[in-house]
Amino acid sequence: MNKIGVIIVAGGSGSRMKSNTPKQFIAINGKPLLQYTIDRFFNWNPNIDLVLVLPETEINTWKNLVTKNKYSMNYRICEGGKERFDSVKNGLELLENDLIMIHDGVRPFVSNPTLDRCLETTNTSGSAIPVIPLVESIRKITPDGSQPVDRESLRLVQTPQCFKNEWIKKAYQQSYSVDFTDDASVVQKAGYSINLINGNRENIKITTPDDLKLAEYYFSK
Repeated sequence: MNKIGVIIVAGGSGSRMKSNTPKQFIAINGKPLLQYTIDRFFNWNPNIDLVLVLPETEINTWKNLVTKNKYSMNYRICEGGKERFDSVKNGLELLENDLIMIHDGVRPFVSNPTLDRCLETTNTSGSAIPVIPLVESIRKITPDGSQPVDRESLRLVQTPQCFKNEWIKKAYQQSYSVDFTDDASVVQKAGYSINLINGNRENIKITTPDDLKLAEYYFSK
């Protein structure tokens, strides 16, 4: 069995992108963002077990794109659920690997060093969550206006979020809660420790038209 399992969750819409095309299917240089993300992981380690989680309504669309563009499809496709929590849970049912990484389908710029750090820290400590420090000033909205927040104590959270198999499987036996904002929050609620590692600033989640312009710049480098 391969040591590393990867779940790529690709269930977003194009609403904030102001597009009728789901954001993961938007093409840059003729290639969908989602395919860039998939390729990123196989270029890092061709021996991973990868599960792609898609909404039921978009599975055939993706398969048609794969066929049309003759992309390699050395992974399995899984139907997503109502919430991201349900989608990840469905993907977990297909993987029995020692370590499992869970990644957003529209983050194609995660670096090899970030992935290496995820793997190393999960091997030694059970979990690894990539984060980056904030560089802008932060204010919290209050009933009376707003208050400054110490940015030194805050971090922006990225993916992939990586866990030992038994940790993430047990965590996802919990019932869904609106407090689950990411996989780390699910695992922490189950009583496991969360270990932060350095991410890479280019590892943006492509959600808005401005993000797409930045992605086009990164791809041009």
